[in-house]
Formats: sequence, structure tokens, C-alpha cells
Amino acid sequence: MEAHEIIKRPLHTEKSVVDIQETNTYHFEVDRKANKAWVRNAIETLYPEVKVVSVRTMRTPGKIRRRGWMRGKTPEVKKALVTIRSGDSIDIGY
Repeated sequence: MEAHEIIKRPLHTEKSVVDIQETNTYHFEVDRKANKAWVRNAIETLYPEVKVVSVRTMRTPGKIRRRGWMRGKTPEVKKALVTIRSGDSIDIGY
């Protein structure tokens, strides 16, 4: 897999903004088949000036949502929390 296929998008939530400011940890949505080594290599490929210290991954299951009688399911998502070396930063647009 290519680096841009592994890293789908950065996640922008209140928690992710606090983690960036306090612990230099960035949140990304990643491909469901990606492992920690793939995520580390993809981040260091996409952002060559950054050195990754640690990667934590988690899978969030899809939830059933209803709208009247219709039922649907949200997609399952895999997230990665990437901690980078202090002093480094990733410009992700916010």
C-alpha cells in the first residue's frame, strides 16, 4: 500500500486538538488493514521532517442508526494516535 492510501485523513475533534497541544499526539483515520509499522512508515514518508515516537491504533465498530422505520449502519473506522518527537509539528490545516 502507498502512504496516501494508508493515511486517509486527520481527525479534527476537541480531544485531538488538546492532544496536539499537550502531548504532541496527532489523530488520523487509517485504512482498516494497516498495522502500526505501516502507519509509522506512512507518516514519516508523507512528512519527512517528522520523527514518529509511538503509534497507537484502535478500531471503532459501526453503530446502527435509525431514521423512522429505516435502519442503517455507520462504517467501521480504524484510528491511529501518532506521537511525534517534541519540537516537530505537522501542518494539517488547523
